[in-house]
Amino acid sequence: MKVRDIIMLLILAALWGGSFLFMRIGAPVLGPLVLIELRVLFAAITLVIFALVTRHRIRILHKWWQYFVLGATNAAIPFTLISYAELRLDAGLAATLNATTPMFTAIVAWLWTKEPFTLKKFSGVVMGIVGVGILVGWDSGARGSQLWISVSFSLLAAVFYGIAGVFSSKHFKGEKPMDMAIGQQLAASLLLIPFSLAVLPHTMPSKIVIFSVLGLAILCTAVAYLFYFALIHSVGPVKTLTVTFLVPVFGVIWGGLFLGEAITIRLIIGLLIILASVALVANVRLKKPQSNRSISSKIS
Repeated sequence: MKVRDIIMLLILAALWGGSFLFMRIGAPVLGPLVLIELRVLFAAITLVIFALVTRHRIRILHKWWQYFVLGATNAAIPFTLISYAELRLDAGLAATLNATTPMFTAIVAWLWTKEPFTLKKFSGVVMGIVGVGILVGWDSGARGSQLWISVSFSLLAAVFYGIAGVFSSKHFKGEKPMDMAIGQQLAASLLLIPFSLAVLPHTMPSKIVIFSVLGLAILCTAVAYLFYFALIHSVGPVKTLTVTFLVPVFGVIWGGLFLGEAITIRLIIGLLIILASVALVANVRLKKPQSNRSISSKIS
């Protein structure tokens, strides 16, 4: 990878890691549904404007129902689940839990497409479970129960990313990445409109919350996708997969810097174990450049 590619990879990881910071700020004020509706709507508008400026011909209607499935499984549902989780979870913890996406993608691919589930993948899944247990702890009190519910939301979001990854590999071969991004965000915004209108906030949010919404939609979604596409074109899907290891690191850093979240030994150990599990699960795919299933699902 050239220096330019490495810089782009770091920027992409920083942007996607920042999404957990912005959701942690915006979700308690706007509510998860309204926050995510604004995220996908503004992201779609930004991407459409970019496509028009660059004279990209948008083609999404020929796969309208596939885009609704992709928008639901890769944006609307997982984004909302993570936002609900971050009503209680720190941004760094949520980002670390989201790193389990390749682990769930391997399980979904095994169940759905009968892709071989090797001993190395199984070891990675077991290691990932151990990492989550260490990361969260085993408090059996009321606080522990509430914490595990939020953790379950984050892990369920990773499951949906896995489903979206396998679905997109089956139904979007040959489609242009820009069309996939626009179609996904537009479909997600349409799906969330009736739910978000029912829970609109009654007060005007602060400037910090407004900035968080714009940062989440424009920087962490629309602009991040542009960097993602550029990396895919420049270095290929396999090397772009390394962003999986960097996103939770930036999520922890941003949470510590801007929200004062504690960076504990438990968090570091859990993060390292989960990243090691991702390395085991993703290793087989790294030997098969023709398969980009594990990166076709976006990290939030």
